[in-house]
Amino acid sequence: MTLSDAQTTMVGTMPVPEKDRLDETRLTAWMADNVEGFAGPIALSRFKGGQSNPTYRVDTPGQSYVLRRQPFGPLLPSAHAVDREYRVQAALHPTGFPVARPYGLCTDRDVIGSMFYVMGLAEGRNLWDGALPGCTPEQRRGVYHAMIDTLAALHNTDHEAIGLGDYGKPGNYFERQVARWTKQYRASETETIPEVDKLIAWLPATVPPQERVAIVHGDFRIDNMIFAGAEDRVIAVLDWELSTLGDPLADFSYLLMNWVTEPEGRSGIKGLDHAALGIPTLEEAVARYCAATGRRGVPDLNWYFAYNLFRLTGIVQGIKKRIVEGTAASVHAERTAARVPSLAAASWHFAQLAGAR
Repeated sequence: MTLSDAQTTMVGTMPVPEKDRLDETRLTAWMADNVEGFAGPIALSRFKGGQSNPTYRVDTPGQSYVLRRQPFGPLLPSAHAVDREYRVQAALHPTGFPVARPYGLCTDRDVIGSMFYVMGLAEGRNLWDGALPGCTPEQRRGVYHAMIDTLAALHNTDHEAIGLGDYGKPGNYFERQVARWTKQYRASETETIPEVDKLIAWLPATVPPQERVAIVHGDFRIDNMIFAGAEDRVIAVLDWELSTLGDPLADFSYLLMNWVTEPEGRSGIKGLDHAALGIPTLEEAVARYCAATGRRGVPDLNWYFAYNLFRLTGIVQGIKKRIVEGTAASVHAERTAARVPSLAAASWHFAQLAGAR
């Protein structure tokens, strides 16, 4: 197997595009005042991956940092919540859960033109292809076990004890999320897609009951983690923009989407020879997560798969809208935005498997 296109084009850094340049003088002054141990000068580059919140590598003679900011320009309400990202990581870091070290949050948009935060740089492997080309079967199994175990550790974290008791709203998480992503989709809608209209009617009428409340990452997938260089261990979970308190089955079913998504060089592993590759089966993944979190099992997953794809449709539609407005943060955004109709169709397919007509 060879490295996928995503692995080679989305990993690493590139020069900062002109439209994403920052005021380095102001940023240096802010870091000198707010980042413990900081000493300039700084050199900036931009990470290739991701298109929601632009992310920069900040190098100094003695240390490297990561800066994440909101996009410039108009933003959808509640989107690009870098302050929430910072808060949850700052709460989790002292517990030993794998997140980058938080250094500081800047809510003053006059510094670089948008809200941002600075965290430590986690040096390790950033993986994009769920088939893990170039790995041995043992290494693949180790990576998948590490992902499942890390997610279980997040869901087992006592959110009240670490000061996140008010990090989400009470009530049924999926009910709130369906309403949120319906609103977000409508706010960024650029064309009529019949499957989306049917999902918007069906999903809120069929929301399953919620049994547990936990910190929910909201986008828990392989490329949002940094793995140790020489061992199959997660050293940092990234991109907490969509995190909140909610139903942990949201995260877990989202991770399980890998097993029902075609392998296109990203996280999908549907149809691959899991035994030969060393990748756990979906059933093995469920058993491992349930053992770690004290669950007896999980309910029928088709509703959850439909929901996850509907939410992803809303996220990608937002990217498409930002292309129209000229604020999309990634050179890969246009290719991503073209997936909206196929994501909507896939969501409706699982809805039908769950009983939608």
